[in-house]
Amino acid sequence: MSDNAKELAEAQRQHWQNTYAAHPGMYGEEPSAPAVHAAQVFRVADAQDVLELGAGHGRDALYFARAGFTVQATDFSPVGLEQLRRAAHDHGIAERVTTAVHDVREPLPLPDASVDAVFAHMLLCMALSTQEIHALACEIRRVLRPGGTLVYTVRHTGDTHYGTGTAHGDDIYEHGGFAVHFFPRQLVDSLADGWTLDEVHAFEEGDLPRRLWRVTQTLPL
Repeated sequence: MSDNAKELAEAQRQHWQNTYAAHPGMYGEEPSAPAVHAAQVFRVADAQDVLELGAGHGRDALYFARAGFTVQATDFSPVGLEQLRRAAHDHGIAERVTTAVHDVREPLPLPDASVDAVFAHMLLCMALSTQEIHALACEIRRVLRPGGTLVYTVRHTGDTHYGTGTAHGDDIYEHGGFAVHFFPRQLVDSLADGWTLDEVHAFEEGDLPRRLWRVTQTLPL
């Protein structure tokens, strides 16, 4: 990782820490629409163990736990994960949720073939290089059991913010302190190499609105 990339990564980590501290539960308690969809997909696949990457303060992890899944939630913000743990305790589902502070630029802290499903809402489109995104996809493949399912969402190059704000190279642009790697379609397709690409669904979220893809892909048995 270059010095500039390291500086950006650390700045993003601190920005999210400060944001979660200043705005506890900033995304509310209701699950995201992609998490609701993912839970349906995971049920059909008979998944039991879900790994959520970039869980933040936990609205989606809590939803998965309430839906009966065992959830392992990771994020690089200890502040966000502490809010998640408190909420899990308050909802009486703490036994179904475990957390780990983790930067996805590093190998996932899980054994091979140890989870049934992986969910990541706008985690892959954080300030990660294309090389780091591919490395993360390899790690996700490693920890998924054969036949396991990955559901992820990313902002794409059709988004209003693409090409504007502070440019960091590699399709990464920063607005209001938040850096985003905007995905071209060929990156989605390359991440599905060796998988079954079940769906690439375009949707919008938020007030801008943000324009995203919801991607569902499955490992071969």
